[in-house]
Amino acid sequence: MVILIGGAGYVGKTLMAQNILEKYKIPYLSMDHLKMGIFRGCANCSFTPESKDTLITEKLWPIIKGIIMTNIENNQNITIEGCYFPFSINELGKEYFEKIIFFYIGFSEKYIKENFSSKIIENRNVIEKRGYEFDTALEQYIIEHNEIKTMCIKNGVKYFEINNNYDNEIKFVYKWIENEWNKK
Repeated sequence: MVILIGGAGYVGKTLMAQNILEKYKIPYLSMDHLKMGIFRGCANCSFTPESKDTLITEKLWPIIKGIIMTNIENNQNITIEGCYFPFSINELGKEYFEKIIFFYIGFSEKYIKENFSSKIIENRNVIEKRGYEFDTALEQYIIEHNEIKTMCIKNGVKYFEINNNYDNEIKFVYKWIENEWNKK
């Protein structure tokens, strides 16, 4: 089974993947690690860490798609988390798609406005130590979350929106993953 966790930066994707690893012993891959490995290892990779997400998605998706297919073909489990998934992964075909749990996590505008500094930015280093400043403005962060939500709805991708209490609401996501796992 393959679990794909998408979402904007700092929504808890890596924390969720780490928790899945610890509870179920399912390894995970961070798309940020793949991005940086390609950037640092290939002189002509055609993107930088600051490139637009659409360009990075275009470059990483064929590799991620191959990893997904290989894991499914070998009956291996993996969680892949990041913000570089296309919103439609139907191109993989039914035989693969049936073995994928794919969803996005996001924050509501209300949650962002109430928690931008105190919880979102403050908790950005819970799993990974990021040696750079969070340079997205509050309004841009809201726009990004609204765009992701709109694209998920348009493409029929499961979307979980945190509205009030992150710790309580994220438990619902874990329960949903477990239910989906048991169905497949």
